[in-house]
Amino acid sequence: MLKRFLSYYRPYKGLFFLDMGVAVFASALAILFPTLTRQLLRVEIPSQNLRNMIIIFALMLLIYILQAVCQYIRVTWGHILGVKMETDMRSELFAHLQKLSFGYFDKTKTGHMMSRITNDLFQITEMAHHAPEDLLISVATILGSYIVMFSYSVPLALVSMIPLPIMVFYGIHYGMRMKASFRKVRTTVADVNSNVENSLMGIREVKSFGRESYQEAKFNQVNDVLRDSKMGQYRVMGRYHSILGFFRELYYFCTIAGGTILIFMGKVQSYDLVTFILYVGVVLPPIDRLINFTEQLQQGMASFERFTQVMDEDPSIQDQKDAKSLKVKEGTVDFDHVTFSYDNASTEVLKELSVTLKGGSTVALVGESGAGKSTFASLIPRFYEPTAGRILIDGQDINTLKQSSLRQNIGFVQQNVFLFDDTIRENLKYGKVDATDEQLWAALDAANLGTFVRSLPLGLDTPVGERGTLLSGGQKQRISIARVFLKNPPILIFDEATSSLDTESEELISEAFARLSMGRTALVIAHRLTTVKNADCILVLDEGKLVESGTHSELLQKNGSYAKLYKTQDFS
Repeated sequence: MLKRFLSYYRPYKGLFFLDMGVAVFASALAILFPTLTRQLLRVEIPSQNLRNMIIIFALMLLIYILQAVCQYIRVTWGHILGVKMETDMRSELFAHLQKLSFGYFDKTKTGHMMSRITNDLFQITEMAHHAPEDLLISVATILGSYIVMFSYSVPLALVSMIPLPIMVFYGIHYGMRMKASFRKVRTTVADVNSNVENSLMGIREVKSFGRESYQEAKFNQVNDVLRDSKMGQYRVMGRYHSILGFFRELYYFCTIAGGTILIFMGKVQSYDLVTFILYVGVVLPPIDRLINFTEQLQQGMASFERFTQVMDEDPSIQDQKDAKSLKVKEGTVDFDHVTFSYDNASTEVLKELSVTLKGGSTVALVGESGAGKSTFASLIPRFYEPTAGRILIDGQDINTLKQSSLRQNIGFVQQNVFLFDDTIRENLKYGKVDATDEQLWAALDAANLGTFVRSLPLGLDTPVGERGTLLSGGQKQRISIARVFLKNPPILIFDEATSSLDTESEELISEAFARLSMGRTALVIAHRLTTVKNADCILVLDEGKLVESGTHSELLQKNGSYAKLYKTQDFS
């Protein structure tokens, strides 16, 4: 995993070495300042050498200027390094998610995927930038400072080190406890946000059932948990900072007390004590960096582990090495003894199903809810793969075809249309990215929506809102149909696209679909049986099995499952 992580530095190794080089240089400057002060106190002031004193003052000012430049480079270009790595990882992760099969998204929550793309990648890049820099600065500064301090006075250097191991151990050990309390609070905040979101999204249900008091009680329960978590967090934080602050002051105390005693004993000069006090100020910040480094490294590597888990997830459906492009002649679709179950579950959704959809015909698929209709349709574009059996299009096994070629030849109009939060124009262009305005208008007219869009002030540039909320259900369905007109595929799948619409919208969409399906193989999944009366063939599914097939009149005469469904809907 470490090798994989380091590979993301490779394109930006120049920036990385710039950041690390500046960090080391800044550490050297910090170590140099107390030494110049010692030179002033030990040599230049007693000898009253004003010229050298001015030179040392100038060097001190130069150190400050160079440190400011180093700080700018580290903060700016160090973070730019992290941002570049984050961008690469996010692009790679998003591209990989696009390749994963439907099965992965069925079992993975959208919020978890969003967390990988945002929070986890931020933690990774913070570690990528800060962790090496903090470690290098800390080690270089502490090691360099103590080399100089031991060269000046071994006894005083040893005395000043007394609090250091305790301070580092406490900072790392109890710092992790404090971070754990932070994580608990973040989790509780997420629960509060989720509670608020549910209440606000379901505000109509809350008010219609008169459950405002009930929702307030539920919210207050979560809110009290958040209060208690925060109180616990601040107790831990108070202990942590007060004790760590005590050790920081103890570091100064040991240096001053030890130095004073050594001066009293004649083993150390006063200028050495002043120099060591300055070095305490140099060493303390790197200790803080080391303490934070441990937690940051843990968080970053944990986030990178979650990142690699997604990146190592292989699509369950992959093209064969010698996969070919689909060549559609008639558009005949054959199901040959197809059996299917989700994630190898014991319950089979489709069972030994053999049926042929003749090229150029309109075939309706009907049955009770849960009969396997949508699963049947999802197998044709290989959104899922059969557990057994095979599916052929004009004699070509779809498992031997490129998925991109297969799906390019299939148009899908779903029950729950998804529109992107963009304009009508951009949503239509999903059907054909290089479509001209003339082609867009032609598609809208064919979908019985052209007149409506022309009446809008912004026309094609009208925003549709998030998930198309600014349009009615029928309008969204017709945009979906217009997209398929632009795609112009030889095979169509119409998945219960009118089941939740009013009669007028249903008629407009049915008319548009009839126009679209002319000369193509069309599979229509229908709940309202009035929409499939004119289909060339109607297939009736029951618990994953084909129980009847024929035209509308033939099936009514059989007085079987189809007739029962039809009478239930009271269309006689």
